[in-house]
Amino acid sequence: MPKIRIRDLTKIFGEPAGPALELLEQGFARKEILARTGLTLGIANVSFDVDEGEIVVVMGLSGCGKSTLIRCINRLIEPTAGSVEIDGRDIARLSDSEVLELRRSKFGMVFQNFALFPHKTIIDNVAFGLDVQGATPAERESRAQASLEQVGLDGWEHAYPDQLSGGMQQRVGLARALAVDPDILLMDEAFSALDPLIRRDMQQELIALQARVRKTIVFITHDLDEALKLGDRIVLMKDGYVVQIGTPEEILESPANRYVERFVEDVDKSQVLTAATVMRDAGVLAFLHEGPRAVLHNMERASYSSLLVLNRDKTLAGYVLAEDAASAIQRGDRDISGILRTDGPRVGPGEPLTELINLLVDTRIPVSVVDPDNGRLLGTVVRSNVLAALADSRGNGNGSGPPAEAGSEAGGTIDEAPAA
Repeated sequence: MPKIRIRDLTKIFGEPAGPALELLEQGFARKEILARTGLTLGIANVSFDVDEGEIVVVMGLSGCGKSTLIRCINRLIEPTAGSVEIDGRDIARLSDSEVLELRRSKFGMVFQNFALFPHKTIIDNVAFGLDVQGATPAERESRAQASLEQVGLDGWEHAYPDQLSGGMQQRVGLARALAVDPDILLMDEAFSALDPLIRRDMQQELIALQARVRKTIVFITHDLDEALKLGDRIVLMKDGYVVQIGTPEEILESPANRYVERFVEDVDKSQVLTAATVMRDAGVLAFLHEGPRAVLHNMERASYSSLLVLNRDKTLAGYVLAEDAASAIQRGDRDISGILRTDGPRVGPGEPLTELINLLVDTRIPVSVVDPDNGRLLGTVVRSNVLAALADSRGNGNGSGPPAEAGSEAGGTIDEAPAA
């Protein structure tokens, strides 16, 4: 079961909503509905899931409906139609008191406006939600202190908001949300008011924090670079509709229509694509127990000058060079353990292309992509893999909503032997 399940969520601003809903069902867009009824379509038939521990970024231009959507998720705005389920409970069916309790126990919110109390110390600001929950003074102080430490603000407990920089104030807002230990963080343009350098720092802080606390996060932004950096998946909106949902790589590689293409056309793909995107099957491999003669024979057949070497459990042991194998044969070595090299470049599947490019400049062997959990070889990357990934390939996306604009062209990639 997803943590958040959204189905056909619609918000019409104005009353009565019935005529606007009828036009929406007939396929009329926002402008026509406004012209015919005087009512504003906030969001239309939005459907997607958010899994536990996932960061889903909702993005689009100003007025696309993303802030309306996030406020419908916790019923700060009452939806007109559709459903929002939190852990299987449809919040539209809850009483006002039940919704209030749900907000206090399940949700933490961080807004663009820091909304700190200027007359309260930092630790009192962070403890505010705990006070509302009725926590004891000792518990409030303990949990607020722990939250400040999580965001790197220990030592600032007794300062006041005007003594902190903008980035530090936003960290206080994040600490306040974390202090109540919510399952879900709703972050609406949380970093938009910050200077670019501070904003990048806060993005890194959120990524590091998420690695530790694993909250379910819905993050609103109008900035594509921010969405690509933070999101496990991206929900791209236009005029109240969802036009595409996908991972950052899917959005970049297969934009659903011309609107999405315009968003991503100037993105530096090397900052977003990863080793998992470009790696290929490792092809011919050697095992540590094999003899140098067999290994050299396999290199000659495949026209390789090196081979990656695995242990019996298929974890990566290292690599051998053809000239080393030839020397081992002359010496009469029975296996390749004596010529095994372990200085070869290896990365995890999430390594960005920018790092792979730097590695490939200085290596004569493929970059090994290794599972960080068990050490097993997943694949390899060579220069042509990276060049192919950076080419302007296009495909079809998985959007929904009003009739799409001109679609994108299909493209392909180039395969190359992984070891040479």
